[in-house]
Parts: sequence; structure tokens; C-alpha cells
Amino acid sequence: MSVAIVFGTRPQIIKSAPIIHEALKSGIELRIIHTGQHYDYELSQVFIEEFGLPEPTINLEVGSGSHAYQTGEIMLRLEKYLLKDNPSLVLVPGDTNSALAGALTSVKLGIPVAHIEAGARCYDMTMAEEVNRRLVDHCSKILFAPTQNCRRNLEKESVLGEIYLVGDTMYDVFLRFKNRVDECNILDKLKLPDKEYCLLTLHRAENVDKVERLMGILDGIINSNVKTLFPVHPRTQKRLKECGISLNNTNIEVIEPVGYVEMLKLLKHAKIVLTDSGGLQKEAFWSRTPCITLRDRTEWIETVDMGVNFLVGANSAKIAQAIDLIEKNYDSIMERFTGNPFGDGDASRRIVDVISKNIR
Repeated sequence: MSVAIVFGTRPQIIKSAPIIHEALKSGIELRIIHTGQHYDYELSQVFIEEFGLPEPTINLEVGSGSHAYQTGEIMLRLEKYLLKDNPSLVLVPGDTNSALAGALTSVKLGIPVAHIEAGARCYDMTMAEEVNRRLVDHCSKILFAPTQNCRRNLEKESVLGEIYLVGDTMYDVFLRFKNRVDECNILDKLKLPDKEYCLLTLHRAENVDKVERLMGILDGIINSNVKTLFPVHPRTQKRLKECGISLNNTNIEVIEPVGYVEMLKLLKHAKIVLTDSGGLQKEAFWSRTPCITLRDRTEWIETVDMGVNFLVGANSAKIAQAIDLIEKNYDSIMERFTGNPFGDGDASRRIVDVISKNIR
């Protein structure tokens, strides 16, 4: 009896990697389905290679497009595959269009769904990811919650599936790559001194597609005058060109996208990270790097409550103020990095144990 895992983006590959390794080690017959939602080498294949994953069983090659196009096209192509293969269970990680399409297609075919990272909520229904994860949770027979807060969210919503508090698979990956991060030499390549730069990532549609928000974020960082490294996402790079925005002769240094290990190395040695990524907020916490989140809300409220993650949206004044606040109170903020609400690094083993019992 086989199990299928459906992913299509860089964050989903990261979340899936330890589960894939654990499942194969335990003898589960696994089908790896790549939707092709992310198709650039830097956002997809490089991570499959870096994590030592098998090549996907099938790539649906859906490519880019609107939310409706991506979701619908994945469903059409995935349905054909699932009808032939008929797995016992379909795993979907995260909150992307690939996750939603994977869950909807499977449940409509009568195939049970298990959701990895269930229960994350930011309560902003203008975000596609929030819509996706809510729908996936309510389609799922098995819900793997990464934190106590996520479990409480699921219980409040009275989901029909069975909830398991397992921890965060991204933390599993983070721990397993610590030695490789220590050996990485990207700081020397870029001539970056320890704790003397900020790290910026920016990719969400609500920030990149709206020029006033994009400019607000960049202006806030430029006005702070701190050296900032910006590994630019391909869609963000495209948008900067379309808007005629040049970061030459500013304090923001643009570089090409980097791999997982290189990103963690940059994150560990940055003084501050500025991001609109959900995953990077958690990785910043594990790296003990104060985070400024360029969103109005976050699903990882645990880090905000601890006082190490600062929500500022796209307001240039708030961004500059947050940078200044962290720099002036750096030592006291560093003392707030205590405990870990995301588990002990053994989430993937727990997930595979539950899966094994459900496919017998």
C-alpha cells in the first residue's frame, strides 16, 4: 500500500524532506508528486539535490499562473495520476496552492488526507495561504500540529480529523544541517562580518505586487542606513525591474537566491532578519536572530509573544523604528530566546509512526 506526498514550492520541499527520508527508512512505499508550482532551479531542484531526496515520481509541471489556474490545473493533472496509482493516504505540507489542490483532489476521490503543519492561523483571509490552510485542515483525516497553539486553533474550529501534536518538521531539518551550516563559507565569499549586517527576504504577493508596499519596505530599510543583504526571489527581481526600482548605491546589496545551508549561515550571523516568509520567522528564532516581519499578521505568534519577532507591515517609519529598537536593546532582546514551542526535532519520526498505523 502506497503513500503519496504532494509538494510544489521551496518551503514545502523543506517541510517534506525529513518525512521522506524517515518514510523510506521505515519501508513505506512512497510516491513523491511535484506539482511544478515552483519551477526555477534555484527554488526547486537545488533543494531536492541539497536534501538528498529521490527524484519525484512525477512532475505535473503546472508552472506559474493565477491562483485559480494553478489550483485547477494541479487538480486536473493530479486526479489522473491518483486514479491510476490509488494511494492509501495523501500527505500535503503547508499552505500553498499545491497543498490545497492536493487535498481537494484526494478527498474528492475518497483518499484520506494528512496535513503537515496543520492549525497555523494568522486570521487574515486576504492572504491566499490562510484560505488554503483552513480548507486543507477541514479536508484532512489526520492533522499534524507543529505547536500547542496550532492544536488549540484546530480544537476551537472543531475539525473532524484526528489531531496529533508532533512538532515542526522544519526544526528537524534545521538540526540535521547544523554541522553543514558551520562549514559553509558564504560569509567569506561575500566578505560579511559577523553580526554587522541585516538579512532581507521578500516574496509575498501582497508586498511585491503592490508598489506602494514594496517601496514602503525598501524605503524603511534604506532610511535606516544599515548594511542589508537581499537574496532576491525571481518574482521580486522581475517586479523591481517592472517598477523601475534600482537599489544601486543604497545600503541594500542584492544577490542571487541562495540554497538552504547558505541561507541558514547568513541568518545565523545576521544581526537582524527582515522577512515576509513564515518559515524564515521560525528559522530566525532557532538561529537566535531577532526578526522584523514585513506583514500585518503572522501565523507564528509564539515568536511575537516572546518578544523576538516584531510585526511592522510595510510601513517605512515602523521598519526603521524596529531596526533602531533592536540595535539599541540588542542584549536584552537576545535574553528572550528561551525554550522552543516548535518541538524537539523528532517530528518526522512521529508523523511516520502515525502514517504507518493508518495504512495497515
